[in-house]
Amino acid sequence: MVAITILLAAALCDGAPAQSTTWRFDDIRRIGGHATEVLGDPKVIDTPLGKAILFDGKDDALFVPAHPLADAATFTWEAIFRPDGGAFEQRWFHLAEQANGADTGNRMLFEIRVVKGQWYLDSFAATTTGSKALLNKEHLHPVGEWYHVASVYDGKTFRNYVNGKLEGSGEAQFAPQGNGRSSIGVRINKVHYFQGAVHLARFTKRALSASEFLKAPAR
Repeated sequence: MVAITILLAAALCDGAPAQSTTWRFDDIRRIGGHATEVLGDPKVIDTPLGKAILFDGKDDALFVPAHPLADAATFTWEAIFRPDGGAFEQRWFHLAEQANGADTGNRMLFEIRVVKGQWYLDSFAATTTGSKALLNKEHLHPVGEWYHVASVYDGKTFRNYVNGKLEGSGEAQFAPQGNGRSSIGVRINKVHYFQGAVHLARFTKRALSASEFLKAPAR
């Protein structure tokens, strides 16, 4: 009990919400304390935000043997990233449930679509009780800049945000997912590679309000 109290106090003191896990993208060999499987040649780069990992949109990716939102009945998934253009369809962050060493198809995704130097966000989740995609083709953003994105599920409604502004929402029935693995820079089955950089991700096992999100990068 003492250890739990200390950990909770530390999380509150550094501004992180309780029940949250943060992954910093500053080492291709380890993400969130987990050893990675590396595809291609992703690189650690210096940015105005700090370290980030750069993906070339061709064959760069990282696989992490963890699903940080496993067992979450409600959740907030945030990331700070920079899309740099490239192919139309890019599935750049994938959380996959596994059973008996195989992917079940239950998953959470951050994707983008790139159109003439701009992009729009696609958030998706699929569980045993339902699935939902959120994408708004009218909400276009310039490539080559840093953004904060978030997917939030409160038990009834699935929402996504760019820089703290609501982009889409819809009613959904999601069941908690089991343990599994994650991929960054590509879909879990190694298609639709991402061109750009990822700086940070945070996973919280409750629905946060926009005011509780990580701070969006300065423009």
